[in-house]
Parts: sequence; structure tokens; C-alpha cells
Amino acid sequence: MPAGVCGCCGPLRPRYKRLVDNIFPEDPKDGLSKSDMEKLTFYAVSAPEKLDRIGAYLAERLSRDVVRHRYGNVVIAMEALDQLLMACHSQSIKPFVESFLHMVAKLLESREPDLQVLGTNSFVKFANIEEDTPSYHRRYDFFVSQFSAMCHSTHEDAETRSRIRVAGIKGLQGVVRKTVNDELQAIIWEPQHMDKLIPSMLFNMQDAEDLDRVGAGHPSTPCAVAQDGDENPSTLAESCFRELLGRAAYGNMNNAVRPVLVHLDNHHLWEPNEFAVSCFRIIMYSIQAQHSHHVIQQVLGHLDTHNKNTPRVRAGIVQVLLETVAIAAKGSVGPTVLEVFDTLLKHLRMSVDLELGESSRRSSACSASSGRVKESDERIVQNAIIRTVGFFGGNLPDYQRAEVMMFIMGKVPVYGTPCHALDTVKIGHMGTKRIQTMLLSSLIMVTSGFKSKSMSGALPSPFLDPLLSISLMEDGELRQLVLEILHNVMDRHDNRAKLRGIRIIPDVAALKIKREKISKQDVAFMKKHGQQLYRHIYLGCKEDDNAHKNFELLFTTLAVLTIELANEDVVVELARLAVALQEMALSTEENLSMWLRCSVLALVAAYLNFLGQMIANTAFCQHVSKVIELRNMDAPYLLPEHVFRDKCRLPQQLDKDDAALFFHSADMADGLAGAGYNADRLNVPYVPQVTDEERLTRRKSLVDTVSLQVDILASSLPDKSQLAEEITFETLKKAIDTSVLEDQERERRRQVMEKFQKAPFEEIAAHCESKANMLHERLAHIFQLTIRPPPSPSGAASSGHAQHPSVPVYEMKFPDLCVY
Repeated sequence: MPAGVCGCCGPLRPRYKRLVDNIFPEDPKDGLSKSDMEKLTFYAVSAPEKLDRIGAYLAERLSRDVVRHRYGNVVIAMEALDQLLMACHSQSIKPFVESFLHMVAKLLESREPDLQVLGTNSFVKFANIEEDTPSYHRRYDFFVSQFSAMCHSTHEDAETRSRIRVAGIKGLQGVVRKTVNDELQAIIWEPQHMDKLIPSMLFNMQDAEDLDRVGAGHPSTPCAVAQDGDENPSTLAESCFRELLGRAAYGNMNNAVRPVLVHLDNHHLWEPNEFAVSCFRIIMYSIQAQHSHHVIQQVLGHLDTHNKNTPRVRAGIVQVLLETVAIAAKGSVGPTVLEVFDTLLKHLRMSVDLELGESSRRSSACSASSGRVKESDERIVQNAIIRTVGFFGGNLPDYQRAEVMMFIMGKVPVYGTPCHALDTVKIGHMGTKRIQTMLLSSLIMVTSGFKSKSMSGALPSPFLDPLLSISLMEDGELRQLVLEILHNVMDRHDNRAKLRGIRIIPDVAALKIKREKISKQDVAFMKKHGQQLYRHIYLGCKEDDNAHKNFELLFTTLAVLTIELANEDVVVELARLAVALQEMALSTEENLSMWLRCSVLALVAAYLNFLGQMIANTAFCQHVSKVIELRNMDAPYLLPEHVFRDKCRLPQQLDKDDAALFFHSADMADGLAGAGYNADRLNVPYVPQVTDEERLTRRKSLVDTVSLQVDILASSLPDKSQLAEEITFETLKKAIDTSVLEDQERERRRQVMEKFQKAPFEEIAAHCESKANMLHERLAHIFQLTIRPPPSPSGAASSGHAQHPSVPVYEMKFPDLCVY
């Protein structure tokens, strides 16, 4: 009974309750009573131990008002709570915060949008308060879930839906700010929370892009108008997304990126992939630079998991990876440089398999149209991979780019060499050529802009040898790609644009070509690899499938060699090479078309004109100019301006006796000698050196090697007639004169080499087989004489000896040294 009396009498109620009751006016429309609110605030500050009771009582009143739909009193209660939070900073505020969060949760659980927005705004104000001491027991799981649900609001009214979504995004932003810097709240980075936070932000960013696409053609639509202004869900979601990623630490990157990939999968946003690209641009620019490799690894792993998905999905992922590595290459990529290339080349191989495999061919046989679609889709994947490889490699620093060049070159399949990563046995010749073309195209992008102080560092033997081996292949497109790669590496002063197009340049000085003095390292490089480069230029001119572009690139190659690497010795060798090309074009032994012969002669004319002006040799230039003038009048088809036209009339045959139309090595040698060049080698016919590279592209058979060795050994043995020759004074004189013998030996070896290079394969095989049969017959005869005793004429035992039975050869036990 006394308790009931106390509850009914106002003056007997606790003071904090009376102060709380006084802030609520009789009419809620009048709002919060400021004077009474100041009294309550002064009381709370003076007696902080009463804060928890004040909060509990306010929560009780707010819960009652929410149930009774007294929303005016609800607004007053939340305003009072906000002011108390801002005014009170003490240890006793912890229990008050619990009451406050309980009231906010009550508002968020209601179905009234206004109350949800009110509760969110109060939570955001609370999130901006920096607490003096951390909280050990407070959790925000409910708020993450509730705010995420608000971000996905589907309210019928567009304006209300936008308000609820904006409130949800602000609430998530408040949770992030409140927890991300608190070590005790690191649980926010766990997957169960990130799986709600990240998709909620992406959903609003994506929804805005969809509305933009719809409203692009109809800017006056309500959807387009609703997204304008400060309360734009997409803009706010992007800002929150950036803030979250910017606060991500090293160990949280994977949990932050994985939900993005899952969201893109669930909503099929890889095709088209504009939204995916924009998301990862935001990620790469928001995170710390040293964490970039985490994102790249996540995308690479996602590409691996989708290796059997549709081509357009894989192409979308690769394009996202392109954007990712493009941004990461400007900063710190970490240890993932070669991993990126290895993964991409593996998927390139898979794409070629899918395009050229038996299963795809069977399915394409059912419908020709569907087969064309499948092929074009796989081409999209392959082109995306190549662009990614080339762009990434091209943005790396030079020291890393050299390693990448070596790595990619090691993946290019070359006939006759083991390929560690790309097995070309199953995909056949067409698949191998496709991979070669794409990898060389990516190398062009990687080497673009590459600058190296020494050519030996830019073109080491492990890179140069397989590259030049590809230039020996009977494929004009591959040879063009090889020459373009060489131009990128060798042209260190960007002179190629001035040399574009094969032509007779009237004034080379007007081109203002940049060059420097040849370094000792480059001189050593040309001594080691010069003949190798000359040989490939020489052989490249002979190929039947050469086109106009091939000769343009060959001319540029000769010109760049002259600018970058030509000292006096190299100038003589290049002039010697040009003379050899002219002799090859005029030779009747070479099975070349008339267009190819005229093109080679035009290439020689264009280059010798360029070389003479580069070395500023008057006599050399006069001889070249004289020949070019005569060709202009009598044989314009021997000049590049005419022969590479579509309708150029070619002769039936070239008149080699008309010496005035061709360049003479003697005249050029005189001009070079007058300028101090050692031109003696210019009169020595050029013969391409045989190297091991041809083994890489056109493998010699075992028959070639064995028969060549047998022939040399057999021809080196002296003949019986020579042994029986009478010794005379002339014989002794010939024996003393070793130079004659050396010439004869050299000529004999040349004939042997020419025989085995030009003879048909059947003739070489028959020759080898006959020698092998003769060797086996001789060995069998020797074994028969040494092991089997001769039979007795009478068949009886000889005197004092027992008769030996005849034993077949295959039953004999031969000594180890006798076994063949």
C-alpha cells in the first residue's frame, strides 16, 4: 500500500523521473521543452551515476510511445537522448549507451520509415562521438543486419525508398567509423559482417547505374530526378565503400575483396562488365598501395575458379584484371608480377584448347552459326589476355620488364625446343601458330618504350636466340612480329617514325635522326651477335610469302642497326650484306619469283642510299645515286616507289649483264677505303653462317647428321692410288705448299656441305642406308672369321684335334668388346 501511494504522488517520485517527465509537453507539437531539458542535462552532468537510470526510464517511455503510436513523444525522447550523449562524457556513460542503443534498435525494428530514419540519425550522431575508453562487451551485429536490410529497401514510393536506403547507408557508415579503429571491434572485418556490408553498398551503386542507363534517354523521368541532390544513395554508398576500403589493414584485404567478387557473380555483372570495372577502380584507388597485390591475387584466383565458365564471363574477369594491374603497376605490385603472367598464359592455352579442341569442333559441326559465335567469344578472351599481358608489362619499370620479356619468350613454343608451360602437341600446328602470334603480339606491347643502356642487356642470348629462330619460320606474319620486337628493343632514340615506309630518302639529314657514339658494350654485342642478325635478315629476304610490310620492316631493321650499332666494321659488314642480297636476287640458282627479286633489289637500293648519307661518304653516295638515276629511267621496277605499287609492270627476267643498273662492290669499296674504312672484306662474298638456331625451327634428321659424318670420314681417307703415287719434286713442292692444300680441303668440304643441303631426302637416305649395310656386312664377316672355325674338308677330326661342331651366330656368347 505505501508503495502504491508513492507511485501516485508526483512529489514522492525520484527526481530524475520528474525531470524526464517535465521535458515532454502536453502537446507533442510544441516540441522539447528547452528549459526543462537544460535542468535534466545539468542534473545528469552533476550526478553521472544517475545516467543509467535516466537512460532506462527514457527507453521505457519511448517503447511505450512507439507501441501507442505517439510518434511526437518518440521524436522528443530521441532528441533528449542525443543531447545527453553530447553533453555527458564520463565512465558512467557506458550503461547509458546500452539504453540508447536499445532505443535505436526499437526504432529500426518498426515498420515506419520516419522512425527508421530517426533512429539512424541518432546512431550516426552517436558514432561520431569519440569515447575515452573502449567497450569490451558492446556488439553491433544487429545494426549491421538492420542497416543492410534498409539498404535493400523495396518500398513502393520511390522517394521513401531512397530515404530508407540513404539512412541504411549512413547507418553502415556509422558502424564502420565506430568499429574500424577500435581494436576490440575487429570482428567487423569477419566474413559474416563483410558479406552484408559490401553487397549493400554495391547494390545501391549498381542500382544507380541501372537507373542512369534507363534515364539516359529520358532525363525527365521520376527515377532520374529522384537520384539528384545531396541524398543520392549511389554517391553515399560509393563514399562509404571508399572509406571502408581505405581503413582496411593488411590482414583484412581478402575479406573485403571476396564479397565484391561474389556479388558480381550472383548478379551476373561480368557481362557486361562496366560496373565490375568501376568497382575495382574504386578498390585500387582506395586501398593502400602496398596492398595492391592482394587484390590481384584475389582476381587471379577468381579467374581460376571460372576457367570453365562462358568465354564472355572469363573475358570480363580478364578485363577487370587489366584495370587492376594497370593501376597497381604504377605503385607496388609485390611478388605477383610473374604470377600474373603465368596465370594469364595458362588461361590463354585453355582458351586455344576450347577453340580448337575436338569437342568444340563436333559441337560447331551441328550448327555453323553457333560455331562462329563460340570462336568469336574465345577470341575475345584471348585478345583480353594479350592486352592485359602487354599493358601490364609495358607499365613496369625497365628492370622488371626485362625479366618479363625473358619469361614470355620462354613460353613461346618454338619447334624443336621443350616448352615448359604450353604443351602444343594436342593443339596442332594452327593452335601453336595462334599462341606464337598472340605471345609475340604481347611482347611488342611489353617492349614498347623499353630503353636499355647496353644492347647485351636488352637482347641476351636466351632471349635473342629463340626470337631469331622464329624469324626463320615459313610464316610472314610471325616474321613481321619478330622484326617489330627487334625495333622496339634496338631503337633507343625513337627514330622509327622517321624511317617509316621503304623509300629512297633524298635527304637523310632533314630527318634529324638522333644517335650517340657506339659504346664498347654495343661493339662487343655486334662482334658476338652481328653475324647472327645479318644471317636472319639475309634469309628473311628469301621467303616466298614476303609482302610489302615485310620489306618495310626489313628496311627499318637495317636502318636502326646502322643508327644504333654501326661502327666502321659494322658499316662494312652491312654493305657486304647488301651486296649479297643483290647477288641472291640476280642468281639463277635461287627459285625466287620476279616480284620477290625486284623487291629485294629495291630494298638494297633504299638501304644503300640511306647508308651512304649516314656515313657521309661522297664517293659512296655518288655511286649509289648514279645507279638509282639509271633505274629511274630504264628500270623503275627496281626501286621501292614503283615495285610496291599494286599495278607495277615487272620484266620477264632480269638482265644481269646490264651492269649499270646494279651496285658494284669494287666502287663501294673504293669509296669506303678513301674515307679510312677497312673495305677489304667487302670484296669477300658473304655466306650466311650456319648456327644452332636452324635446329630450333627446321630440325635436321639423324640421317643428315650421320651421313654427313660418314661422308667426311670416308672422303678424308687416302686412296690406294694416292699411296702408290711416285714421289717426285712436284709432289714434295705440293706437300710444302700448305695453302693449296687448305684451299682444296675447304673446297672439298664446301662440296660435301652443299651436297647434303641441296640433295633430295630420298637420295641422302639411300646413300646413308647403303653405307650402313656395307658396315654391317663387314662386321658380320669379321665375326664369322674370328669366332666360327673353318670346316674340315673331310668332315673328320684333324690330327690331334677334336672336331668342333658348327654353332649358329645368334647362340654365340660374344665378349663385351665385340658386341655391336
